[in-house]
Amino acid sequence: MFPLNVPNVLTLLRILLVPVIVVALLGETPNGDLLAAIVFAFASITDWVDGYIARSRGAITTFGKLMDPIADKLLVVAALVSLVSLDRLQAWVAMVIIARELAVTMSRMAATGQGVVISANRWGKVKTALQVLTIFLLIAVNGSPLWLDVLVYLTVAVTVISGVEYFFGLRRSLAAKDRTSAEA
Repeated sequence: MFPLNVPNVLTLLRILLVPVIVVALLGETPNGDLLAAIVFAFASITDWVDGYIARSRGAITTFGKLMDPIADKLLVVAALVSLVSLDRLQAWVAMVIIARELAVTMSRMAATGQGVVISANRWGKVKTALQVLTIFLLIAVNGSPLWLDVLVYLTVAVTVISGVEYFFGLRRSLAAKDRTSAEA
């Protein structure tokens, strides 16, 4: 069992909200887009809130370290796939974002297993904010205005840049760990 604290409950809630978003978008739900937009926004806010509470109250748990990023990825991936299914997003855009998220998450887990922790940097935080904003707007805005298309491409660019930055940082961290091990 895992420690029952507010951050962990919020992480579980975020996971439970993923199917609500998918059904609201893809089902015959009355006002489905509005419901999906509201639920997506709420779920995205819980990500920030659970992290803030966990850090400020010293409530960081192994469960939270593992499940928080998984909950985030489930939320983003489910929304992207749903948006592709609705022809509101090009499949290649979703695949670039999903591939980056999975590659970084899996390499982060592998690096952690080797004792190397790479914290989110400024690019990663900007990437997350842009992804959340873009997905929210793709759900909430009818049609495809030019400004939204520009935002989608900006989000893809920042997603790729943050991924490249992450992998260069990981490479530097692993090299530093190897140097420290060799010197000891």
